[in-house]
Amino acid sequence: MKSVAEYFQETYGLVIQHTQWPCLQVGNQQRPNYLPMEVCKIVEGQRYSKRLNERQITALLKVTCQRPYEREYDILQTVHHNAYAEDPYDEEFGIKITEKLTQVEARILPAPRLKYHDSSWEKECLPQVGQWNMMNKRMVNGATIKSWICINFARNVQDSMAHSFCRELAQMCMTSGMAVNPEPLLPVVSGHPDQVERVLKSRIHDVMTKLQPGGKDLDLLIVILTDNNGSLYGDLKWICETDLSIVSQCCLQRHVYKMNKQYLANVALKINVKAGGRNTVLVDAISMRIPLVSDRPTIIFGGDVTHPHPGEDSSPSIAAVVASQDWPEVTKYAGLVCAQAHRQELIQDLYKTWQDPVRGTMTGGMIKELLISFRRVTGQKPQRIIFYRDGVSEGQFYQVLLYELDAIRKACESLEPYYQPLVTFVVVQKCHHTRLFANNHNDRHAVDRSGNILPGTVVDSRICHPTEFDFYLCSHAGIQGTSRPAHYHVLWDENKFTADALQTLTNNLCYTYARCTRSVSIVPPAYYAHLAAFCARFYMEPETSDSGSMTSGAAGRGAGPGPRSTRIPGANAAVRPLPQLRDNVKRVMFYC
Repeated sequence: MKSVAEYFQETYGLVIQHTQWPCLQVGNQQRPNYLPMEVCKIVEGQRYSKRLNERQITALLKVTCQRPYEREYDILQTVHHNAYAEDPYDEEFGIKITEKLTQVEARILPAPRLKYHDSSWEKECLPQVGQWNMMNKRMVNGATIKSWICINFARNVQDSMAHSFCRELAQMCMTSGMAVNPEPLLPVVSGHPDQVERVLKSRIHDVMTKLQPGGKDLDLLIVILTDNNGSLYGDLKWICETDLSIVSQCCLQRHVYKMNKQYLANVALKINVKAGGRNTVLVDAISMRIPLVSDRPTIIFGGDVTHPHPGEDSSPSIAAVVASQDWPEVTKYAGLVCAQAHRQELIQDLYKTWQDPVRGTMTGGMIKELLISFRRVTGQKPQRIIFYRDGVSEGQFYQVLLYELDAIRKACESLEPYYQPLVTFVVVQKCHHTRLFANNHNDRHAVDRSGNILPGTVVDSRICHPTEFDFYLCSHAGIQGTSRPAHYHVLWDENKFTADALQTLTNNLCYTYARCTRSVSIVPPAYYAHLAAFCARFYMEPETSDSGSMTSGAAGRGAGPGPRSTRIPGANAAVRPLPQLRDNVKRVMFYC
């Protein structure tokens, strides 16, 4: 067998100088092609399709981030410069392109009133321009955290500083309405980032030794991490959520140094929902005034599929489904995740059957499990289902609808014969090129602080489909750049929503997002599904390519809690299932 160096010398007369260097793989996994580095050169001007690093992402955002009036001006200048109105091909087909932007009619939906705890100075809150704060307010349902510990993986943070930070965080949680033990169950302990599994299991063993005589469990693990260490974060989440059965909250060392009150308040919001609490609920929800939601038990689902980054030709896609577990509040969402075939957009595990050697044909899947959980928690059987589905292109609308609606139907019937709750199936799109600008950028009553259209702006005519049920909704206030409205397509509606009722429901739900006191750009169930799918990538085998879609995985660690999901290289890759989430983890909003 010839070496690469011998082959190049005989075939091309090239003497390879650096035979110890690795080769470049320029083929694919089915047909690899290896070339010595020194005979290759990178041609300038090529489009780079792989994952950018943080510095590159920051630089890209600076270049592309434009205020609305700047973007509108650039669009008009580009159209004028390219002279689309004079294009002979357009004229030949009878197409006329104006240099002016299209004028559309819009409505501004009012912000909903939010309910906080009755012991608060402010029991209700009306957000102003898509935002509010927790001042004089207490969480509507504060969680109870009796036992918690802290592990410090940041070498530059002393344990005494970590303890002070945790004490401040616990105090903020109590101020916000949670019942938290001010002191940790065990003293803060430091750990080496390369030994995360050993440190975690050793500390949890000490905790269980102290708690088990009373039959109690650890309520929360606080972890302090070094900045920009995605590998450690991924390993920690994988071990905690699929093996140790604990919820965790990670904090970066730069925030430990600052101990900023606003940061602590935001972390308290996340901790509360991870521990089973609620931060706020819609006043209309608890007063049973939401059309087609409050009148009968309703469950709201969110679904998303995230795919590997460009450049990966065989890594699994990750599907996630979340579902509300409270009614009439529709605020708490349990989540499930699964790995599926590379770039498969249909959620494969919504409904599934298998053969058991003893019990025969068995049924299960995400929908069935979440429906059972809803009934166990609320004591009610859902009579309406609203499903917000993210990540679907227009070309896949009806393929996704047919497959996933059928899966929902089968899951319901597997619970009880003839059980068919009314279903509304809505696709949420953010990856589009539509932008909405205020007619007058100088009108302070028509724009927010960033110059964007006001939150609650909805457009359902002129630029929407003439016969189908779709609308654009900008539910959030802009921070920087130009806001992108979400495009909602109602593919199936047995609940007979009016346009106003569904638009109002969707806009109001955007004010219940758990991680901040702002309305968000897409409806929270879809947002939560996206977060859950992102978290699930940490349960997979680490990638060796720099185009990997995750940052988890440090070389040389132990065997771990169980096999991470992986795949066999190839176009028709077999996907190993993700390790199972522990029951007490998937019942809460672990992904927040």
